[in-house]
Amino acid sequence: MSNNRKKTILKVIILGDSGVGKTSLMQQFINGKFSQQYKATIGADFLPKDLTIDDKQVTMQIWDTAGQERFQSLGVAFYRGSDCCVLVYDVTNTKSFENVQSWRDEFLIQANIKDPDNFPFVVIGNKIDVEENKRLISSKKAQALCANLGNLPYFETSAKEAVNVEQAFDVVARNALQQEESLEFSDDYTDAVNIHVDGDNYGSCGC
Repeated sequence: MSNNRKKTILKVIILGDSGVGKTSLMQQFINGKFSQQYKATIGADFLPKDLTIDDKQVTMQIWDTAGQERFQSLGVAFYRGSDCCVLVYDVTNTKSFENVQSWRDEFLIQANIKDPDNFPFVVIGNKIDVEENKRLISSKKAQALCANLGNLPYFETSAKEAVNVEQAFDVVARNALQQEESLEFSDDYTDAVNIHVDGDNYGSCGC
């Protein structure tokens, strides 16, 4: 087998409040399993999954992070190098929905994203298997938030019943691959750009 064809590794990070189902979504997607027992994630953990996207072999590393604030200081180390970020909330928990934008903003700062406007995020509203009267966040409200944050892709899922989980992570994987390829392209051409610094403009922010 040729060594010059390196396998693409896509780093995907899942963020959201504690208890929204981040671990359950990851386990359902990777292992096809759901556990009724809730166990808080300590720090961060990741699981790999090999995928084929448009004839390309990729390994998606899905990083599951703790939602508790006492672990958020670990963010920098875990967020760096991400190719896509999944923002999860619970459709029965208003606070978790209200915190989606905070998680996004925190990620952009901690991960030191160079081009925040074009970095891929996917929003997931989880636990749609609950009774309708327990649901507090409507699809319309969630779609409005996603539109406001830059037309982010939005999925409603049930990790418990495996509803829309595959579809959501398919979009995550494709967006992550696109991001990874655009970074590789820009890295290849870094040396050819900005060779000369114009003295008159040096130090101006161009704002």
